[in-house]
Amino acid sequence: MVKAAARDEQPAIAITDHGNLYGVVDFVKAARKTGVKPIIGIEAYYTEGSRFERPPAAENRRFHMNLLAENEVGYRNLLQLSSKAFLDGYYYKPRMDIDLLAEHSEGVIATSGCLGGLVPQLLGPDAVSEEGNTGAGRDFDAAVAAAARFQDVFGKDSFFIELQDHGLEAQRRIMGDLIDISKRIDAPLLATNDAHYTRREEHDAHDVLLCIQTGSLRNEPGRLRFDGTEHYLKSSEEMRALFPDSDFPG
Repeated sequence: MVKAAARDEQPAIAITDHGNLYGVVDFVKAARKTGVKPIIGIEAYYTEGSRFERPPAAENRRFHMNLLAENEVGYRNLLQLSSKAFLDGYYYKPRMDIDLLAEHSEGVIATSGCLGGLVPQLLGPDAVSEEGNTGAGRDFDAAVAAAARFQDVFGKDSFFIELQDHGLEAQRRIMGDLIDISKRIDAPLLATNDAHYTRREEHDAHDVLLCIQTGSLRNEPGRLRFDGTEHYLKSSEEMRALFPDSDFPG
């Protein structure tokens, strides 16, 4: 993946594994060999309740949130966040709450996340997140309040409203809402693309791997799957085409 980024002359690439930092050392070594700047991050599991609580399964909702280290202080805080999410917050997944994020926010850049993030889920997308959550109905005011709360924790310049377009209707339906929220709280936008494989043609192989990991059959209804074939490392040109300056200024 880092070789593909280097061939495309991309200056940097981020790692945001789900809930952990296990791949960071190998990722940094590989990136440095290619001359691409490695950005260390984690796709955190965030809970609206306390990380110490163990709610019934029906009430156990987790939301995705990307956290990126801006500097060494931020990297050390990511280590603390990841460790405490396991030690204090582990309940099906290693969870972080607002208090933990506030305690270790220095040097950390955060985003509102993918469709599985709290802000997108409050906008009610018709998509089931990887956590099994579904949009519980649109509550725009609650989405604005959640974004503002995260902005208070990380700072005005360190919390981004994240935009994604993998060709999913649910993503496109809330795109305007996310841009509106960014304007209301004066938060910068960040366009990202989930990269679970390097090239588009690797989609089928990735789908088979998901089946092996989850013990599922490919034709099994309701199994974990990634809709579409867009979860690969897009080129700079492809990203600019998806998010043109005329539509997404700044």
